[in-house]
Amino acid sequence: MDGERLTRSSATSEAMSNDTDRNDGGNGANEGDDDIIDAEASEDEGTERRLVSGWQGRYYEDFEVGDIYKHPYGRTVTETDNVWFTNLTLNANPMHFNEPYAAETEFGERLVDGPFVIALAVGMSVVDVSTNATANLGYDEVRHHGPVFHGDTIFAESEVLSKRELESREHVGIVTTELRAFNQDSDLVLTLERTPMVLKREYAEPSAAQPPGWPEGIGTQFGDLD
Repeated sequence: MDGERLTRSSATSEAMSNDTDRNDGGNGANEGDDDIIDAEASEDEGTERRLVSGWQGRYYEDFEVGDIYKHPYGRTVTETDNVWFTNLTLNANPMHFNEPYAAETEFGERLVDGPFVIALAVGMSVVDVSTNATANLGYDEVRHHGPVFHGDTIFAESEVLSKRELESREHVGIVTTELRAFNQDSDLVLTLERTPMVLKREYAEPSAAQPPGWPEGIGTQFGDLD
């Protein structure tokens, strides 16, 4: 073992010595590195760099009655989701946390807490409906159409039912949508109507340099590439 350590140590020292010799040998290696850097810089000079806006959500003007948005991504509901949500909300119904009890019911197993399904579906809709909302005014006509179990995957879509402007708040408008949630078998499990106040584009002044939620002066800059 000691012989192996000595051999490895000697090899490492020799390699370090060779690197030092190369670096001290008239700057040849460094000049080569400079050439590479110069070549990369030349390539960069020929590349037009621009700051491109990502998805910034819809503003009031973007909503049209009858439009339907299928929200991106499905979300598989886990046992952990259900147990944590049930505990956090102090829901004492054993249907959500007592397996022997739930096994004796018509469902044969624990059910996912209903308010969790609501929260999940609403959260999935935010990217299309209320990223630029200043307030949520209400949730109406909430209906659970079917049970949700551990391992089910939820998908959601929203349909614009109505929109109107406000005399008292010219910077926002009111939008009402119907939110529908389905499981992986396309069974409808939830519907509800929700009504947010949504910012108008002219008052938001969105930009690629300062998207929603970003303080001024974070990232990119240098004139934000003009």
